[in-house]
Amino acid sequence: MGNEVELLEHWRELTHQKQQKVLEFVELLKSEPETTPTESDFVPQTPLAKKLWSIRQRAIAAGLQLRKC
Repeated sequence: MGNEVELLEHWRELTHQKQQKVLEFVELLKSEPETTPTESDFVPQTPLAKKLWSIRQRAIAAGLQLRKC
């Protein structure tokens, strides 16, 4: 509940106009679909990122194999 208290503290410091902007922003957030990027959307760009992505993929595959056992 700490976030709610902090939010209210900041809310009370805002002018009425800024409170309206916050409400509009919240409505916008609520109307946006919840999407998460799929793994196929990510393309590593640097050699290090490519290596780390490869290690990650192998770790995931190994974890899936363990679940099957």
